[in-house]
Amino acid sequence: TAATTTTTDHPPPFRFPREHSFPPFFTLQPNATTRHVQLTKWSSLVLAYARHHRLFRLSVSSSTTTSSTTTSSASPLFRNKTLDRRLSPADVREVLAFMRREGRVETVPGGSSSGNGSGGNKDDDGDVVFIHWRKPEEWARLVEDYVERTGQKGAVMTIYELAEGEATRGSELHGIDADV
Repeated sequence: TAATTTTTDHPPPFRFPREHSFPPFFTLQPNATTRHVQLTKWSSLVLAYARHHRLFRLSVSSSTTTSSTTTSSASPLFRNKTLDRRLSPADVREVLAFMRREGRVETVPGGSSSGNGSGGNKDDDGDVVFIHWRKPEEWARLVEDYVERTGQKGAVMTIYELAEGEATRGSELHGIDADV
């Protein structure tokens, strides 16, 4: 399709849902029913944002930093500058725990964020998670379809060829995190 064959260095801006402009959205609500709805909306937002930007990993500490030196380059995912509101690190962890129960987040072993610039160390174990905007079995189907479509069944292919090769340019597989 035309949407999968055109690639740009800069995707169009992400359109946040209306909830992102609602101040109470940035404070997890005490009522269990309301909180579940809120966590579901946060989960949908995280998945849509990750898909739009083709993010495969998320560092909790980098996403929730309040340092003045990193605020300008930090992701707007968990904050709204206009409202001067942000989701607290504890609440971000709760959103990710909810997503983990739904099979949409998985802790990166060792907390390493290779490829995302925060470098893993023992102190931040669990700080970095895979964001499964496509579940692993969905990626497996895409790989299988690609192999079938290109007549490479039985051939030896490297992960690098699938993720970075010329033949996958314009496909969903191009740019996939090698660990995924």
